[in-house]
Amino acid sequence: MSPRQAAARKAAKAAPVARTVVAAGPPDLSATPLAEISLAGLDPRTLVAPNFHAYELTRSDLANRRNIDNNFQNDAELRAAVHLARHVLQPVRAAFGSFTPNSVYRGQALERALKNKPATWLSTSQHARGEGCDIEIVGKPTLELAIWARDHLDEFDQIICECYDPRQGPNSGWVHISLKAPGSGPNRGQCLSYVVDKASGKLVYVQGLRAEN
Repeated sequence: MSPRQAAARKAAKAAPVARTVVAAGPPDLSATPLAEISLAGLDPRTLVAPNFHAYELTRSDLANRRNIDNNFQNDAELRAAVHLARHVLQPVRAAFGSFTPNSVYRGQALERALKNKPATWLSTSQHARGEGCDIEIVGKPTLELAIWARDHLDEFDQIICECYDPRQGPNSGWVHISLKAPGSGPNRGQCLSYVVDKASGKLVYVQGLRAEN
């Protein structure tokens, strides 16, 4: 081996070895029991169901626009929303593909802003407990989505076909689905529609899943 070759080999051995750095994925708690999930140190990117991240359960365009803190206030709200993600959002996703819910958890401040209520008003909506979600699926008629949920979800508290008006197209309105948190009582399995009443022209709640009163 010539002196030149020996020097080249020595330099090659001394050169640092390039390493490929693989970015770590988000924490995965999708199979973690609810009782072991806590707000303490929770990364918003955490998978809490196979296809849903923690941040998707609190996201709100209105909250962002108005700078409203819409984070969970306690572990009970978080766990209720995770339970809903696993047993409502995930089956819908498995059937129809990727989507982001319109809203899941809505804290009291967001509820007041959404419904234009005073600071002393307290919402009784299941959204405020992490037990409700509003969803739409592109290309899936709203009423059909509500009927699918009724017929395919293992359990639900309420399914409400809200503001659906076939005159405005098959995707008008949205579907509200709620599921009670474990230990908070039996689910009612109630189906309602929030539609325009022909006589009064006002929106009213009626029994069943339908387009009009």
